[in-house]
Amino acid sequence: MLIDSFTGLLDAAQQCPSPNHDERPSDCLPELIVIHNISLPPGKFNGDYISQLFTNTLDREEHPFFAEICHLKVASHLLIRRTGEIIQYVPFHLRAFHAGISVYRGRSRCNDFSIGIELEGTDFTPFTEEQYQQLTAVIQVLCLNYPSLSLHHITGHQHIAPERKTDPGPFFDWARLSLDLGVALPADATVTEFNELSLKC
Repeated sequence: MLIDSFTGLLDAAQQCPSPNHDERPSDCLPELIVIHNISLPPGKFNGDYISQLFTNTLDREEHPFFAEICHLKVASHLLIRRTGEIIQYVPFHLRAFHAGISVYRGRSRCNDFSIGIELEGTDFTPFTEEQYQQLTAVIQVLCLNYPSLSLHHITGHQHIAPERKTDPGPFFDWARLSLDLGVALPADATVTEFNELSLKC
């Protein structure tokens, strides 16, 4: 798994370019990884609707829920499907519209300095082995290519926008992720404690 330093594209990912991005502010580097979950329609997996949402091609007539969201201009950098397939929507060096109104450790506008990774899933469904394996590999290659990133700064959407968002939710196994990344995390550690660890990639 490699990232092209010029294009910001991951070679292991299917490319599905989204228009929902722009340049990061001149003084911002990617410093935070934000983990999300998404399914469209809610609770349904394996269709193309997530890519349609992220590319502004979602048909509001195909499902009642789509009428509520088809106007949104949103996209994460990556989606990891339940099979482990990776789809990239936005190059990593660009600002994707994934976090919305958000604050991380007192710093607002998280889109400016973050990379967003979606996991196909819900707040109420365990994620798959393939997803954890791919997420670990992606985080490792991101840290290798972007020295501004570290294990000190990994969080969930629910933690940077707690009044609006609940993802990745209670079924996301933070302890599993920490073990996969080689972080010495106590079994009863909270997400906050995970984020406080000052271990660099």
